[in-house]
Amino acid sequence: MEMNIKRLLAVAVAAVFIGGMPCEAKTENTIRKDRKTLEKENAQLKAKMDSLKMELERYRYELHIADSINNEMVELYEGEAGKEETSISPEDYTAEISDSLLSIWYVHKNTTLENDYDMDSVRLVSNVPDSVYIERIKRMNSFINLPYNEIVKNYIILYSEKMGAGFENMLGLCSYYMPIFQETLNRYDLPEELKAMAIIESALNPLAVSRAGAKGMWQFMYGTARMYGLHIDSFVDERLDPVKSADAAARYMKDAYDIFGDWNLAIASYNCGAGNVNRAIRRSGGSREFWDIWPYLPRETRGYVPAFVGALYAMNYYKEHGLRPAAVEMPVHVDTFKINKMLHLKQVSELVGVPLEELKNLNPQYRHEIVPGNDREYILRIPYNYTNAFIDCEDSLYRHKAEEYLNPATIKKIKDGGDGERIVYRVKSGDYLGKIASRYRVSVNQIKRWNNLKSNNIRVGQRLVIYRGGKVISNAPASTAKPAAQTKQTAAAPAQKAADVNTSAEYTTYTVKSGDSLYLIAKRYPGVSAQNIMDFNGIGSNIKPGMTLKIPKL
Repeated sequence: MEMNIKRLLAVAVAAVFIGGMPCEAKTENTIRKDRKTLEKENAQLKAKMDSLKMELERYRYELHIADSINNEMVELYEGEAGKEETSISPEDYTAEISDSLLSIWYVHKNTTLENDYDMDSVRLVSNVPDSVYIERIKRMNSFINLPYNEIVKNYIILYSEKMGAGFENMLGLCSYYMPIFQETLNRYDLPEELKAMAIIESALNPLAVSRAGAKGMWQFMYGTARMYGLHIDSFVDERLDPVKSADAAARYMKDAYDIFGDWNLAIASYNCGAGNVNRAIRRSGGSREFWDIWPYLPRETRGYVPAFVGALYAMNYYKEHGLRPAAVEMPVHVDTFKINKMLHLKQVSELVGVPLEELKNLNPQYRHEIVPGNDREYILRIPYNYTNAFIDCEDSLYRHKAEEYLNPATIKKIKDGGDGERIVYRVKSGDYLGKIASRYRVSVNQIKRWNNLKSNNIRVGQRLVIYRGGKVISNAPASTAKPAAQTKQTAAAPAQKAADVNTSAEYTTYTVKSGDSLYLIAKRYPGVSAQNIMDFNGIGSNIKPGMTLKIPKL
């Protein structure tokens, strides 16, 4: 009887669900269904928001590059002044170089060196035996000693297997840029293998900007760029020019090899500076073998030489790893013109017909879309198919809307920015205008004018716009956001005069006499305090007779 009742109840329940769902149950299931729908829609909305966020960040980054502004450029270098800017003398844009260069048209997507691996803690695995890697490196017959160990193996696997499409894009760019680098390196009788350094520096991105302010495909810091003859002012930044920056990089490497007599040490110095390499040599007991000094190098530099070997390996054996150079969208040919008058890119765009964005991409060294040809001769690149149109209207180019694009007020505003790079400095505890002015080789009045300051009062956290200029010899590495360290100067500093005072563009030198104090010395120079002298020289209050002090010109 009991079993029959249970069966009847089961049949009744089944009938209810077959015939129609009870109101309460139906409502509950409907709610569940709606919740799933909402969760799905929410996930879709989140994906769209993430996509918009990424696009916004990309836009902000490109805007950051276009304005050549680094908001957090601090602790860059402490250079010495006194060296005249040397003229750069690469073979100026021969037809061969122009055809090889094609443009500075860079494909942003997928080409990056960023990865999810902590190369200091992870060991990547490959199916390729060590013996194969060793044999392949040997077959490269490199003039540079290419070591092989577990650290190098890590970077070989990273470039040849883990980066995938990113490295394929770099391979595509190699076909355009490597002939330029090879020609440049051959000009200075340097190993062609050094061309791989551009990959680990910037992923072959001529517009690359590091957090520390290094720029261009070869990631030059401001001071080192000026030291090697790259022109940087309110209008132009030649670090973004692949031809001229490659020439400067080659000369740096030639100097570094003259110092160390070893290519691995020279490569390491490009990353962290010759000073750090020399200190590592001393701490190792005087060894000049890279792996002997490896533990004493800055952390980032320890991976720099292994990364160089990894990138060079991947450039030679990408086919063996199933990689193919990507097709990159770049103009087929470009032509170059020498400009010796002031010219706005909009004038060229409107009269010649070249899209403005294309002109900007081909000529990124011009910071305000202006070629300042009145001061010196500059190069302008245009797509080859516009060459005839440019020649036909060249005479009228400079007059076209000149009063609009090149009006004196605009030019003066740009020039008032100073002979240097615009940075934004955040005031720290203990800062004052004189200290900041000394650091960046500018005057207090300039900082006040650039920031519309009515007094000398500043507050911690305040952001100050500074246009750092002057002819500077950097003691920083050539390269990107790496630890600053001293490098050997390629030219001797000006000899000190027999007199007590020796003047240069940025400071005056004073030889301390018996009875001198910082207070008494400072009184000799208007606007200079004892604290200015201490900050500028990196010393305390104790001075000794015979000591040479640099007195900043404020």
